[in-house]
Amino acid sequence: MTPADTGASTVVDAAPAAPAVPDSTGSTGSTGSTGSSDSRMAPGGPGYRRMSFALFLAGVATFALLYSTQALLPLISGDLGVTASDASWTVAAATGGLALFVLPMSALSERFGRRTVMTASLAVAVTVGLLVPFAPSLPALVALRAVQGAALAGLPASATAYLAEEVRPRALVTAIGLFVAGNSVGGMSGRVITGWVAQEWGWRVAVGVVGLVAVACAVAFRLLLPAPRHFTPGSLRPRVLVRTVRDHLANPLLRRLYAIGALFMTVFGGVYTVIGYRLTEAPFSLPQGLIGSIFLVYLVGTVSASTAGRLVGRLGRRGALYLGAGTTAAGLLLSLAPSLPLVLLGLVLITAGFFAGHAVASSAVGKTAQHGRAQASALYQSAYYVGSSAGSTVGAVAFHSGGWAGTVGVGVLAVLGVVVITVSGSLAARRAAGTPVRALSLPR
Repeated sequence: MTPADTGASTVVDAAPAAPAVPDSTGSTGSTGSTGSSDSRMAPGGPGYRRMSFALFLAGVATFALLYSTQALLPLISGDLGVTASDASWTVAAATGGLALFVLPMSALSERFGRRTVMTASLAVAVTVGLLVPFAPSLPALVALRAVQGAALAGLPASATAYLAEEVRPRALVTAIGLFVAGNSVGGMSGRVITGWVAQEWGWRVAVGVVGLVAVACAVAFRLLLPAPRHFTPGSLRPRVLVRTVRDHLANPLLRRLYAIGALFMTVFGGVYTVIGYRLTEAPFSLPQGLIGSIFLVYLVGTVSASTAGRLVGRLGRRGALYLGAGTTAAGLLLSLAPSLPLVLLGLVLITAGFFAGHAVASSAVGKTAQHGRAQASALYQSAYYVGSSAGSTVGAVAFHSGGWAGTVGVGVLAVLGVVVITVSGSLAARRAAGTPVRALSLPR
């Protein structure tokens, strides 16, 4: 899928466009230096490990806070006397707030810098996180979670833009994969911690503990992240922002990537919002601590996200997306079995497929956008978290009306959407290259 011309001419960007390099599909642009003369960071080079670990910790804090209530929904339902679909709004409000504010926050990062915006976002989010345990009612809890999600909006797009500017192109997929791996560790640790803590002391103490962990991650992130060397402040003029967004949305490849991210997250959000309810019911009837431990399968996502670069190298971008979609679909179908080991195996496959697909799609956005990278990443993140909110809400409604099979049905439809979009991208690339459209292989 060769990146389409955005048609932009004089858009003010936060940083000069990085030189285009051959991507995994074989498309090329004007080549730039990737040798020793390139001052951007690379594996083994100065600052790369500090940068990777700092953004890893930012990913841990982001996902731990964002989904801190997800494993606790059955307890929140019981404590506040609300239904599963009502309680799911504590997740949907946070992801929805992030989706709404990620674009404005990316604009601030263009003007004030990636590191500054990420630091401020984490500071506000962890402060709200320490207030969440004291929410007196469901509406107050949902409101605090919405504010927390809006604050966290400064992290994902700014982090991706920081990496696109400060890391050499050939190392970009790996670097973003490590950030996504931090997301998976944060999601896992937040849910495991809350599960066991809540079993002993209740859900309020559990989310408070997650808030304290996030504070430690935020402080370490600010101390470790190297100062940017390739950032140039841009304009906050609304006209410039609108033009940049319009150019990105006019790019068919970016539109496909945004839709893929949203659909993958629809599956993931629905499954992990509802799984706690399923496991508390017969025939499983698991206690809250064990349900929290189920999220240890996120470690699989850590591995699959961090190896996304190698997957793309072997299968190409579209081939890696097909593999991620197929793995996710297999996990969904396997999770229908009334056997705990098979359900766990299904969750493993869903998690591996999701994180691989997300890492591939998000890194492709950074490579495709030749200007306004923060806005390009912000649009991806917005679509991604809209998918999370939709998955959480629709998945809970489907579970309420049709049980776990209803949630799986929603997920399967979303995976089919990923496949259809990826196939259409393959056909479009063949037509653009003048290649006859025959049997669909897995093009590189």
